[in-house]
This record gives sequence, C-alpha cells and structure tokens, in this order.
Amino acid sequence: MIVEFLPVLVCVAGLLGDRVLGEPGWHPLEVFGRCAMSVEKKLNNRASKARGAAALTLLLVVPVGGMVVIQQNLSNPWIRGIFDTGILVLVIGWQSMKEHAIRVVEPLIRRDLDGARQSLSMIVSRETGNMNPQQVVGSTMESVLENGHDCVVASLFWYALLGPAGAVLHRLVNTLDAMWGYRNARFQSFGWAAARLDDILGWMPARLTAICYGLAGSFPGAMRSWKRQIGQHKSPNAGLVMASGAGALGVTIGGPVVYEGKRQDKPWLGGGEPAQVGDIGRAIQLVERSLAVWMVSYALVWFLYIQYL
Repeated sequence: MIVEFLPVLVCVAGLLGDRVLGEPGWHPLEVFGRCAMSVEKKLNNRASKARGAAALTLLLVVPVGGMVVIQQNLSNPWIRGIFDTGILVLVIGWQSMKEHAIRVVEPLIRRDLDGARQSLSMIVSRETGNMNPQQVVGSTMESVLENGHDCVVASLFWYALLGPAGAVLHRLVNTLDAMWGYRNARFQSFGWAAARLDDILGWMPARLTAICYGLAGSFPGAMRSWKRQIGQHKSPNAGLVMASGAGALGVTIGGPVVYEGKRQDKPWLGGGEPAQVGDIGRAIQLVERSLAVWMVSYALVWFLYIQYL
C-alpha cells in the first residue's frame, strides 16, 4: 500500500526537503543558466523565431532526455522514490522565494525604504529605485503569488503527470522564459518559443493554482477577480494566479511599473484596499495553505485512481 502511494509521498518529501534545505549555495540551474546565456549569445545574432526554437530544443534535449532514460531504468520503487524526491527538492523553489519576500518585509517595518527596494530588486526585473512603499508591497506580493505557481504547483503538477522528467521540463522552460521572455528588440523573436511553451505548460496548473488560492482564502473573491481580470495581464497564467490570489486576500495589487526606463501600465489585480506590508505575510500563508489543499486533493485523486482505474 505504501508503494502504491509513493508518488504522493515523494511530493510531500519534496516539499519538506525544500522547507528544510531551502536554496543550496550551488544549484544546477546556475549551470543551466550559464549554458543558456552562452547559447543565446551564439545564436541570437539576428531576429529569428526559428533560432530561438532551435536554442530551446538544444538546451532541453539532454537534461530532459536524461531524466526520461533514468526514470525508465530505475525499477526499484524505493530508489526511484529517493531519486524523484531529490529532483523535486531541486526544482521546487518556494522556501527561497519566501525568504526573499521576508527580506523585503523587514526593512519596510523599519521604514527603510531603500533597503526594501534593494531586497525587492533581487526577485523582480522591474526597476525598484523610485518605488513608493505601496508599490514595493504590491510587487513583492505579485512575486509571491506568481511563484506559488511557477516554483511549486506547476512542478508538482508535471511531476504527477510525467514524473521527474515533467518536473524538470517545466522548471527549465520556466527559467528560459524568465531569461528570454521579454518583449524587446533583443528577445521579441528569439524568446518567442520559450515564452509560448511556458504558457502551454503553465496553462492547466495556473488554473488549478487559482482554485487552490480560492479554497485557501476567499473563494468568491478569487473567482470574482478571475472572471473580471483574466486577459487583462500580458501573461495568461501569471495574471490569473496573481488576480485570484489578490482576490482571495481581498486586496489590490498591480498597476504601473517601469522596465528599462519605460513605464508600463499593468492592470490592477484583485479587489479591495491597496495591499499593505502585513499582506505580504498573508500572501505567504495563502500559498502555504494552498499547497496543503493541493496535496490533499492529489492524495484523494491518486487514491481513487489506484482503487478504480
């Protein structure tokens, strides 16, 4: 019976491992990131979607293919469970995200706005130097809510479907989207394939994340924001999870930001009063409650699967 529930236990162990270990001083994604930068420099010398797709394929084929070969040849379920757990600990990045968010909260409480801006700059690509406290709070909450999907639920979803190869595939594609998915002259064409594949891989888990946020907070608020605000954000997945998360908390986040010196009028998401510093902690708690909802739901679905299918 325990062996039959091994995939569920692996997910629990992966979450616990991430909680205890956090982000290691050295991470395989750093090597992958350096490889991605090298490939981009060599291939992105003229605007071409085909070159971007070729670069994406080149970077994914070895690590994802290697995962497929390994998981097909690990016949011992306990060794497979240990291996899968190790992969999930590496691809889940929630503890690191939470620690970064707390580093923004601490200077805000001390009224050290410059310190909060500096801490925020470690987790967002937008310019933070001229942000007011409300903008710092909102941007931090956006990162927390978005990464509840990107760094946790989506990885668990693809692990449940395709094993460690699925989890690695999503994490690497999400990393490439973060590196190349900009709508500027350099990446508009080259990053198109990575951005679109990330949208595809994130479509279903983003909607499941939004439901979990609703179940972990105010379900009517989350669903109301989903209905009213879906499609307003340029990302079909990030916008949804941020809107539903803010709606579940009953606060408003979003609004204009600055990228590379240019103002972008991003939509307001959620509903209610503008988010305050204490709402960052509430967002962290919402994500953690939503993970409990996810795991209970996954365990129930898996139980029904092994009993009746």
